[in-house]
Amino acid sequence: MKAVIFDFDGTLADTLPVCFYAFQSVFKEFDGIEIDSDKIKAMFGPSETGIIRNNLLNKNYEEAIELYYKKYSEKHLELVANNKEINDLLEYLKTDGLLLGIVTGKARRSLDISLKILEMNNLFDVIVTGDDVKMPKPHPEGINKVLQQLNINSSEAIFIGDSDADIQAGIDANVYTLGVQWLESFQTSDFTIKPKQVFKSINKFKQFMIGNSSTIPCTFDD
Repeated sequence: MKAVIFDFDGTLADTLPVCFYAFQSVFKEFDGIEIDSDKIKAMFGPSETGIIRNNLLNKNYEEAIELYYKKYSEKHLELVANNKEINDLLEYLKTDGLLLGIVTGKARRSLDISLKILEMNNLFDVIVTGDDVKMPKPHPEGINKVLQQLNINSSEAIFIGDSDADIQAGIDANVYTLGVQWLESFQTSDFTIKPKQVFKSINKFKQFMIGNSSTIPCTFDD
């Protein structure tokens, strides 16, 4: 194993609450409607700008996008906790010599806000955002881009995500794919597309990596 590739929202950071808040603010301000988190989840796939352009009735897209980023930034500290277990995991993986990547549907701008506030700026070797692909997850384009940029084969990486779209993308990229439900907010409570394993504990995954960082096993237990 040479690399660990992560989804971001709901996997590396509990950012879903601030995403929901920002989208709800946009739809209330521009369309005059209240929208719940389940309806927002159903829009996930494109970046935030794509979601707004695809779903907002009001055509003032640029103003709406700016409001999204304003709300996302101003509420981030309040709604997104800095997770020590995640930070320790990433530091361990780096120290162990593994390359780290992110494949996210988020736009680069919102990801940069989160990485800066959560002090993750310098941890990742490759980042592919929703701005960098033509086909968002569940298409494997983003994962394939990371593999290409790291110059590794699909057999030399694992991909970790919290949604069915993540799992499908990982499987279609022929990468050993894990599901996680280890943060308070995650996208999929029951994976309809089955990953190799589901981890509900960050520390259990870290212990697995301590024992298996040189190979990707065919099977393993939670």
